[in-house]
Amino acid sequence: MSDSISAEQLRLLIERIERLEEEKKGIADDIKDVYGEAKATGFDVKTMRNIVRLRKMEKHHRDEAEMLLETYKQALGI
Repeated sequence: MSDSISAEQLRLLIERIERLEEEKKGIADDIKDVYGEAKATGFDVKTMRNIVRLRKMEKHHRDEAEMLLETYKQALGI
């Protein structure tokens, strides 16, 4: 009996994962569409992606990354 319960539980978990993967694909497609719309409007998508990445970071991590970038740019004379 426990084998059938475990198998059923496993099947349900796999099916949930599959549904979530489908939803994730749909969301990724939606995000791609928004970036396409932004590009068509004249926005620079590469910069927008960078901004989205930066906004996900905690402020102290963002400050550290920006400080390192500035240090490297100065070292290279950029």
